[in-house]
Amino acid sequence: MKIVVTGGAGFVGSTLCLQLKNKYPNYEIVAFDNLKRRGSELNLIDFQKNAIAFIHGDIRNNEDLQSLGSFDVLIEASAEPSVTAGLDSDPTYVINNNLYGSINCFNTCVKNKAKLIFLSTSRVYPIDTIEKALFEEKETKFLFTEDQAFKGITSKGISEELSLEGARSFYGTTKLSSELFIHEYTAFYGLKAAITRFGVIAGPRQMGKTDQGVVTLWMAKHYWKQSLKYIGYGGKGKQVRDLLHVDDLVELIDYQVHNIEKFVGKVYNAGGGIENSASLQEMTAICEKITGNKIIIDEVEETRTADLRIYITDNTKIENEIGWKPQKSVETIFKDIYFWIQKNEKQLESILK
Repeated sequence: MKIVVTGGAGFVGSTLCLQLKNKYPNYEIVAFDNLKRRGSELNLIDFQKNAIAFIHGDIRNNEDLQSLGSFDVLIEASAEPSVTAGLDSDPTYVINNNLYGSINCFNTCVKNKAKLIFLSTSRVYPIDTIEKALFEEKETKFLFTEDQAFKGITSKGISEELSLEGARSFYGTTKLSSELFIHEYTAFYGLKAAITRFGVIAGPRQMGKTDQGVVTLWMAKHYWKQSLKYIGYGGKGKQVRDLLHVDDLVELIDYQVHNIEKFVGKVYNAGGGIENSASLQEMTAICEKITGNKIIIDEVEETRTADLRIYITDNTKIENEIGWKPQKSVETIFKDIYFWIQKNEKQLESILK
């Protein structure tokens, strides 16, 4: 079997390539990436060591995709993943990359009669609806209450039943648009595809920044004893996200590759869930425990555009229908990132510090 991973040198893509090759040594794994993201070039050494082919290309360029030749599965993990992308500047890049580039991938799949695994995002759900949800303020975190005015939100989090009406960011809109195109390609071209709306994905190999990769950023700042900020919602660090270990994501995608029929025509949420959620305050406590370092954290009361007080994935549908659920805890995620930084400190210092 030949599997192509677009965005293959990124955080999720490189992890997929390496773990799939390790599990299926006879498979041909191809990483396809434009190396735009800082730090992605570091993964090329691991690709060489593990007999993973690398093609330097861009999904916006059809000629680059044609250079892949024939293949059996395409895992679409390339995206401009920043929620803030295009909000205070021209959104052309995020639209071209996340929508038009993805459509090029769909066309290439149809041409090769290949299966498509599409990594969508929880950011398809509208900001205002989530922000209007009822919540309670605990000592260290905000939490959704059980009874809500909107269908699709409970104390367990946000399910696939939440209405998609409303604005969600250019990033979320390009991903939702891609989902709609996939349904069309399935109906009219017979494309076999799996669509999964992932929440916050975290773990080793992620180059953390303020606009995404916050878990790695949090650990890195503690590791190198640098300051951080609690931004928004009063500046107390009570906003909450559920965290999914990248290893749990790989397990799901591996299953999708080999059981695509169970996913065609459907959409699933997949995240850490309520059991694996944490506020920034709680993330700080975990980082302090693991590193032994206490750092300065400033408080900024003003909330950033497109931010969310709470996002927690309700995994009920995928647990009931597929039997998948995350296995790795929030603390395990932070420990794995810590040991990764420790092991690769020299290479990562110029990127993460």
